[in-house]
Amino acid sequence: MSPAALVRVAAEARKSPAARPVPDVLAAVDLGSNSFHMVVARYSHGQLTIIDRLREMVRLASGVEENGRIDKEAAARALACLERFGQRLRDMHANSVRVVGTNTLRVARRKQAFLERAREALGHPIEIISGMEEARLIYSGVAHTMPSQPGKRLVVDIGGGSTELAIGEGLAPLELESLRMGCVSISERFFKDGRISAKRLGRARVAARLELEPVQAAIRRRGWERAVGSSGTVRAIGEAVRELDPQAGTIKPEGLQRVLNYLIDAGHTRELGGLQAITEDRRAVFPGGAAILAEVFEVLGIEEMRIAEGAMREGLLYDMLGRFTDEDARERTVHAMQQRYHVDLAQAERVEATALEFLAQVRHAWRLEDPLADLALQWAARLHETGLDVSHSGYHRHGAYLLENADMPGFAREEQRLLARLVGSHRRKLALAGLEDLLPPWDHTAVRLIVLLRLAVLLHRGRSPTALPNIELSATPNSLVLRFPGRWLKEHPLTTADLHQEIDYLKSHGFRLRVFSSRG
Repeated sequence: MSPAALVRVAAEARKSPAARPVPDVLAAVDLGSNSFHMVVARYSHGQLTIIDRLREMVRLASGVEENGRIDKEAAARALACLERFGQRLRDMHANSVRVVGTNTLRVARRKQAFLERAREALGHPIEIISGMEEARLIYSGVAHTMPSQPGKRLVVDIGGGSTELAIGEGLAPLELESLRMGCVSISERFFKDGRISAKRLGRARVAARLELEPVQAAIRRRGWERAVGSSGTVRAIGEAVRELDPQAGTIKPEGLQRVLNYLIDAGHTRELGGLQAITEDRRAVFPGGAAILAEVFEVLGIEEMRIAEGAMREGLLYDMLGRFTDEDARERTVHAMQQRYHVDLAQAERVEATALEFLAQVRHAWRLEDPLADLALQWAARLHETGLDVSHSGYHRHGAYLLENADMPGFAREEQRLLARLVGSHRRKLALAGLEDLLPPWDHTAVRLIVLLRLAVLLHRGRSPTALPNIELSATPNSLVLRFPGRWLKEHPLTTADLHQEIDYLKSHGFRLRVFSSRG
């Protein structure tokens, strides 16, 4: 394949996600720690129009036991909800669906069986996203659904298990934070028996202040012109403020204090029915949410907060739309990491083009039809040398660590783990530890992507701009045959030696690689 052809393969791979038409109906499902939400939208004339919303209070966070497992009752509530969501998605013929799990699924242990049952109930795979990615999506949902105004906005979102803070300008986030406190977790700690007092609210606020302390300086230094609250907790508090003072159009410190006084006067969560804003299913977690918001106001010096219509599920919709319209946040992240870690772009492009050409030849035999196979392979090729910026010795391991632990906007944790496994195994002895932790089918098929990446890296080890010859691949489940033309292997003894060593590396893991020269 000529250099121009290789470049063309890489360029087409980069364009492939954007070349797909935008589906008519898109859906986003947010598996929050307190509530599960689903929003369905129709795409028409360049615009998203919401056509359906569903919300159910599941209280997944309250069902996490001390050992980190999700108890049977919480799992049953969640699965029953997902079955209902799945039926609605099928009825509405949603063409593209993205499902994300947040804090509770981040911290839960031994959740593989639950995730597989959840996928079966809903009919779609579940991504678990980091707190920083959650904050980015929340900001996107707010920014896309509020009028455009000059200046920076602060967005505060209090979930069941975490609180996200984001500062941005226009559609661009500038500062993102995710804190391990939410209305469920704080309420479980300080109001578990339902009793409310000034002393308990004070202790809850101190706990919130401790979580805010490490980030308050950075948030205040960045600054903002407007503060906005999103999602159910802040919205419920805003409605309670208006019930107590019909003249209040926004949340201000004095209005928030009225809400706290109301809680103290009520004395117990079962007595909170005097305000319509505090619905029966929200009473148990309302005091924790109010304590968190009061402390956010105090620590950050917020004078006024408006309520946003959009939240993370809207952010998910717009993020999905971007993946069809050449605005994929993951592409921007990969490019930024290449720049940050001084990746040799020409070498990365050569490896990417060869790896994708190999994938095209074995896709059917190895059952790699999932679009993520192409994306993961091209991203891994572009980032396989990130670890060189840390140390040349064992740089593949350094790269894997960076990819698994870095904040990578747009990426789900499972995608980061897959990239880390590919990059961490792209050279030297084959290291397959950790593949079993990937969600199906990648726990079994990732090794095939690893083989393709290893071969692409090996064949470009000399970093020569000279084109590779046409190499034919044929595959069975546990073997691969490479056929090189004519005398090419004899004319490249170093590459031939590397290929023979690769045969031994793969053989030790039960994989057979054979290399031949074609006659004629």
